[in-house]
Amino acid sequence: SNLPNLRRLFVEARTEAEESAYSRNAFYNLVLFMSSVAVFSLVAQRMTIKASPSN
Repeated sequence: SNLPNLRRLFVEARTEAEESAYSRNAFYNLVLFMSSVAVFSLVAQRMTIKASPSN
């Protein structure tokens, strides 16, 4: 029951501009993370495909 009050406190402690900057930053970090995971898995797939015929 305490958590919504904490959340409201954090929201009220930041201005609207700060809040949107934080969420935009978090969104960019998430997108960057997801795309790097995608790139790594693609590279891993390519490496396994190249490695398997030689076995």
